[in-house]
Amino acid sequence: MASGQPEPLVALRGISKRYGDLLANDGVDLEVAPGEIHALLGENGAGKSTLVKILYGAIQPSAGEILWQGRAVSITSPVEARRLGIGMVFQHFSLFEALTVGENVAVALPDLSLRDVRARLSQVGETYGLALDPRRPVWSLSAGERQRIEIIRCLLQNPKLLVLDEPTSVLTPQEADRLFDTLERLASEGRAILYISHRLEEVRRLSRRATILRQGRVVATADPRAMSAGDIAALMVGSEVGRVEAHEPHAQRAEMLRVDHLSLPPQGLHGQPLRDLSLTAWRGEILGIAGVAGNGQGELFEALSGERLASRPDAIRIEREPVGHLGVEARRARSAAFVPEERLGHAAVPSHALTDNALLTHHGEGATVRAGLVAPGAIRTLADAITRQFDVRVPHRDPEARRLSGGNLQKFVIGREIIRQPRLLVVNQPTWGVDAGAARLIRQALVDLAEAGSAVVLISQDLDELFEIADQIAVLHDGRLGPARPTGEWTREAIGLEMLGVGAGEGGQHAA
Repeated sequence: MASGQPEPLVALRGISKRYGDLLANDGVDLEVAPGEIHALLGENGAGKSTLVKILYGAIQPSAGEILWQGRAVSITSPVEARRLGIGMVFQHFSLFEALTVGENVAVALPDLSLRDVRARLSQVGETYGLALDPRRPVWSLSAGERQRIEIIRCLLQNPKLLVLDEPTSVLTPQEADRLFDTLERLASEGRAILYISHRLEEVRRLSRRATILRQGRVVATADPRAMSAGDIAALMVGSEVGRVEAHEPHAQRAEMLRVDHLSLPPQGLHGQPLRDLSLTAWRGEILGIAGVAGNGQGELFEALSGERLASRPDAIRIEREPVGHLGVEARRARSAAFVPEERLGHAAVPSHALTDNALLTHHGEGATVRAGLVAPGAIRTLADAITRQFDVRVPHRDPEARRLSGGNLQKFVIGREIIRQPRLLVVNQPTWGVDAGAARLIRQALVDLAEAGSAVVLISQDLDELFEIADQIAVLHDGRLGPARPTGEWTREAIGLEMLGVGAGEGGQHAA
C-alpha cells in the first residue's frame, strides 16, 4: 500500500489457481482498503471470477495467501467468508427457484423471522431503488429482478467487504446513479467494495484504483480516471478495441415483422401481462426495445419466438404471413431466429457439448441447408465454424457449454443463429455481462446482419448498446410499448424516464 493510504482490509498475495494445464490465476496481487471502491477489470476468461471465488471461499487457491486485516486467513467456504465480513453478488445467480423472494433472502439470514426479512427487504429495496415483491416466487422473475435479490440479500448481511459483479447491467441510468450514490455512501462509512464491471465509464466514475487482469495475470493497477475507456479496454484485451462500424438503414423499407395489438395475460400470479402492444421491424434495420427488467421483456421475447402463442394468428406476422398461432420451429422455418436472455439453461444446455447445442436450432433441413451443411455428421463442422467465425475461446474442442465463460458462450449462441443468415433475428440482452471485446464482436455481428438485409429486434437494458447500433428505439414499461423514434431523437435522460414510467407513452403503434 502506498504511503498515506490506509492499510488494506484484504490483501491477496501471489494467488494462483491451476486447472490441469490451464492457469486461471497466475501470481495475482490485489489489495482493497477500507472506504475504497476498487475496480477489478478484465475480459471474459481473464481470471476475475476465479479470483473472487477464491476470495469468497468457493474454491481454494493452488498457491498464495489471503490477508484479512493484516492476518493470514484460510477461507475454506462462503460461510467462513461471510463470517469474516465478505459479501458477494455473483454474476450468475444462486437462488432457489421454488422459493419466494423473501424466503431466498431469509435463507441467508437464519437469525431473522420471515416477517422481519420481508420488512427489511422492502425497506432496503426502497432505499436503494431495487423494489421487489417479497412474496413473489423466484421462478417467475426476470434475470434483472433476480439480480436485485442478490444485491439486497448481500447488503442485508452488513458486509465489511462487498464484492459486486456487473451490478448495473439491469438498471436504468437513474437507478444506476442511485446505486452509485449508495456505494459511495457505503464506502464513506468505511466499507470496502470490490467492483467488477465491463462498463468502463462507470468504473472511471466510481473508482480511484483499478486492477486489470489479462490471461490470469495482473497487467496494471492504476487510477482509471487518468485513462480513457479505450486505454483501459486495450489493456484488458491486449490490443485496441475498435468501434462498431455503423450502417445506414435501407432506403426502401420492406416489412419483416409486424405485431398488431398483441395482449397476453400474465403467466402465474405475478407474471407481467402484455398490453395492446404493436411494433414493426423492417428488413435492413435494428429496432431497439429499451426497458427495466420485469416490464415484459421476457414475455415479449416468448411471444415473438413462439414459446407463447398469441390469441389471434394475425397478432404476429412474419413477412405478412400470420404466425401468432405457430410455435418456435414453424417460425424458424420462416427464416426467423431467436436468442433468449439466459444463455445457460435456456439458450444452451449446460451439460451438453457445443455440437449438441448447435444441433438444437440447426436440426431442421432448412437451417442446415442455409448453413451449407446438409449431412447429419456435419454438425461438428458447424460447431467448429461458429467457434472460428465468432472467436469463441474454448479449453478444448467441443467442450460442454458450462465450461465456457459467459462471454464466450454468448458469442457461441448468437453465432449459432447468425450463421444461419436468418431474415429475422430477435435477441434479448445480447451483451449482458460480457467484456468490451466480446460486446463489440456481438454488436458488429448484429449490425452486419442488418446490413445484409435482415430485420433485427434488439431487446436490451444497455442504453449504450441501443444508442450505438439501433436505428429506432421504443420503450417497454409495464407491458406497454411506446412509439418507436429514430435513435437520434432520443436522449439518455428521456429514455430513462420512460423506462421508469414517467411520461411513458400509452403503448401506441410503432411509427411506420
